[in-house]
Amino acid sequence: MPITTARGVALYVGALLGPGLLVLPGLAAALAGPASILAWAGLLVLSGLVAVVFARLGAAHPSAGGVAEYARLGLGAWAGRAVAWCFLAGIVTGAPVVCLMGAGYLAELYGAGTLTTTLAAGALVIVVLTVSLRGVRTSTTVQLGLVAVLVVMILAAVAVAVPAADAGNWVPFAPHGWPAIGSAATVLMLSFVGWEAIAPLTDRFADPARQLPRVIGTAFALTAVIYLGLAAATVAALGGQAGTDVPLAALLSLGLGTAGPVVAAAGAVVLTLGTANAYLTGGAALAGSLSPAGRRMFPAAILAASAVILVLIGAGLLSLETAVTVPAMFFVVVYLFCMVGAVRTVTGVTRAAATVAAAAITVVLAYAGTAVLPAAVVAAVAAIHRPRRRVTRPPGLDAPDGCADPVSADPRAS
Repeated sequence: MPITTARGVALYVGALLGPGLLVLPGLAAALAGPASILAWAGLLVLSGLVAVVFARLGAAHPSAGGVAEYARLGLGAWAGRAVAWCFLAGIVTGAPVVCLMGAGYLAELYGAGTLTTTLAAGALVIVVLTVSLRGVRTSTTVQLGLVAVLVVMILAAVAVAVPAADAGNWVPFAPHGWPAIGSAATVLMLSFVGWEAIAPLTDRFADPARQLPRVIGTAFALTAVIYLGLAAATVAALGGQAGTDVPLAALLSLGLGTAGPVVAAAGAVVLTLGTANAYLTGGAALAGSLSPAGRRMFPAAILAASAVILVLIGAGLLSLETAVTVPAMFFVVVYLFCMVGAVRTVTGVTRAAATVAAAAITVVLAYAGTAVLPAAVVAAVAAIHRPRRRVTRPPGLDAPDGCADPVSADPRAS
């Protein structure tokens, strides 16, 4: 059944809003103070440019290949492979971080420490993996319902924060210096990924050329209002407490008292499970398309990455800032390849938008420091790796291991 315009808006909003909003407003405020609002605003402009480019690419090249196809069209098969593997690596490293965000709200509710929080995050990872392995996938309707819960929580948090807003909380505006805005932007990038998640569904619209601009424009407007509203409320109402790891719980406490953290914790866990399940399901499908053994290896990769990341955080050897930034940079690299590729495949205003977006993304990557190295390594290895092309075999014979990935198997690829 073709995707309607209204359904498309709901899907994009669902992809753009996620558990990152449970933690990132506070983390950004801790890094840059009230000036973090400039990081939000700047990334919204960047997100708008990316949206324009993706709308054009999706309308012109509706494909289940999504972002990998966009990169391949502009730069060749090597770029398509790099994008596919970076997208997958972003899911693998991001899953434990998303679960940690939900676990943080549980820990706050019970007054638990870092060790208990990481153990709870590990338990959430296992629960999500178990659900995925059993084939119980969260339906689109349920996923959208979970997003609705998040939107209601944010609107409620902003509403109860208005009476507590204090203009004095905006001074000093940049307590950590202006460069800190760039550091906050690298962390916040995790809240601005999502355009790539729905790209493989563009071929399901009845009229992509007409529907996609409306869908993406509406989704961008809705998320912009939510992002800026929450960011402003966090600074204006919480002041010196804006750097908390559980900003939604803190905001809800202003109006709901002791019930605030309880509501926030319940919503956080549900949202974490729903979002993580959706990404793991999609990641498993992508892994299976890259390699015959990919789908089987994917859960093991999630467990291994989760164990390493959560142990390092629990031991105090890895900060939450870095843990968030690493998967964010994988997705940022995906965007960079797509924008550079678009410069070579589109014209007019869209080409200008892609050029500006590519430059802005490069600046964000520069602020990431060493956190961008994992993404750079994965992209480089994927780019130089040339899997064997799929060979047509007589009926009844299985394809050999190591068959080509969908991107490089295209005879037009170079």
